[in-house]
Amino acid sequence: MAHIELGNESPGISGLMEYRLETGRVLSSLAEVLLRADETIDRDDNTLTRGERELIAAYVSSLNQCKFCSTSHAAFAAAQLPGGAEAVVDTCTDLDTAPVSDKVKALLRVAGAVQQTGKAVTPELVAAAREAGATDLEIHDTVLIAAAFCMYNRYVDGLGTWAPDDAAGYEAAAQSIVTEGYMARYKESAV
Repeated sequence: MAHIELGNESPGISGLMEYRLETGRVLSSLAEVLLRADETIDRDDNTLTRGERELIAAYVSSLNQCKFCSTSHAAFAAAQLPGGAEAVVDTCTDLDTAPVSDKVKALLRVAGAVQQTGKAVTPELVAAAREAGATDLEIHDTVLIAAAFCMYNRYVDGLGTWAPDDAAGYEAAAQSIVTEGYMARYKESAV
């Protein structure tokens, strides 16, 4: 049970977003831009796929030990990455042997540094990401995804929300996110 009365039975951040639609809409909009931007911005200096962006969110959430967010975004990444769930688990378990590109590994190292503290992002980590092929926009978005997910994770866990154990629910949510995005829940509400 959450630390406050949410007035709904939804798990994790979903329950929090239903509790306060005004903030939920803004947080969902941020997630939409950060995790699905490959089709929402007109730039050619960002080649990170939606699956790779979700992987960054899952990786940071796993480092923060946020069960709801790490499980959700692992499912969202798995639905969009070659190698599916196994690739996500392997990446979150051992970045050195992860089945992802050197660029994604370098960006995940940047994200891991952000998870510790922003000041842990060193010029060497940024240079390694650039050397692996990351653009400034990709480095920017990686830092912002990592920082945002530290906030989302603390929001979810700080209010004591619950996380289902059933993988099927996360997989169903993944299909919804993949096809409809993060803003679908707000199409019917007028906040």
